[in-house]
Amino acid sequence: MDDETEAERTRADETGTPGTGTAAYGDPAATYWDSAAARFDDEPDHGLRDPAVRAAWGGRLAGWLPGEPSDVLDLGCGTGSLALLAAEQGHRVTAVDLSPRMAERARAKLAGTGARVLVGDAAEPPVGERRFDAVLARHVLWMLGDPAAVLRRWSGLLRPGGRLVLIEGFWGTGTGTGTRTGTARPVGIPAAELAAAAAQLPAAFVRTESLSADPALWGRPVADERYAMLVRPSPPACHRPVSQQPLANGR
Repeated sequence: MDDETEAERTRADETGTPGTGTAAYGDPAATYWDSAAARFDDEPDHGLRDPAVRAAWGGRLAGWLPGEPSDVLDLGCGTGSLALLAAEQGHRVTAVDLSPRMAERARAKLAGTGARVLVGDAAEPPVGERRFDAVLARHVLWMLGDPAAVLRRWSGLLRPGGRLVLIEGFWGTGTGTGTRTGTARPVGIPAAELAAAAAQLPAAFVRTESLSADPALWGRPVADERYAMLVRPSPPACHRPVSQQPLANGR
């Protein structure tokens, strides 16, 4: 079991079932991530300290986000590593994290980029009436309880033609010491399950890209399921069949 898988299992075990989408300061999820903030960037794909890992994520992100400078909302931003890549690629970034300590580190990392970092619930981001060209979330959705409901809320934050960029994985099962039953439950969300939730959005275009076979993204080979999913709730009027659509820039 690699370190990231262990971290995901530990997070599930210490906080009980994945989050309900209702966050408050001092709740188990916020407390957990506050305690994890100091060491969060030690994982190669979190801190992106290795130039090869950073370049791998930068290349992928450039393909997933719009090709022109756009408004990007990064939900569950952690210490802001992906938000920083997006800002460096010319996007106007708003980042949200439940953990005040994570958000503090993200603000420091994003200083000078013009990015805005907010403390709040990824399931119901505190962005008011603002709308975005892309909503980005990595390893967040599986913890928010009802993926289909969360995707509906996130799609409402998009401008016409906007996209959801979802980076997720399935790491196995964890023993829910924080649950009433204490039974094993999934840690992560399989791609097929997330695709089914995304397909409930009106006229949704959905495309999945496997990330498991690219060790450069993780700083090591991985054997579990890791993937990116591009979701467009309202696809262009003229579009090719999904099987023919490239993922890069959604074109």
